[in-house]
Amino acid sequence: MDILEKIEKLRKERGWSINNLAMEALLTQSTLNNIYTRKTEPKISTLRSICNAFGITLSEFFTDDETEYGINAELVRRVRSLSNEQKEALLILLQSIK
Repeated sequence: MDILEKIEKLRKERGWSINNLAMEALLTQSTLNNIYTRKTEPKISTLRSICNAFGITLSEFFTDDETEYGINAELVRRVRSLSNEQKEALLILLQSIK
C-alpha cells in the first residue's frame, strides 16, 4: 500500500473528509488537496502532522496493517484514540477480566 492509499484508508476509517483531516493535522486544506490532486507523497513534516492527527507515530504508519508487535494494529489505534478517562475505564475493565 502506498502512502496516499494509507492516508486515505486511515481517513475513511475515521469518517473524516479531507477538510476534517486538514483541521486535525493543523494543515491547510489546499496542502492536502495538492497531495491528492498531484498524487505526490507528502513531505515528512506534513506526514508527521497527518500521523499526529490519526494518533499514530510515523513508525506505526509504516507498520504492516495486520500486526504491530504481535498485537492487532486496529486495536492499538483505537485505544490510542480514547480519552484519558476512557483509557482508565478500559484498564479497569481489562483488570476485572481474569
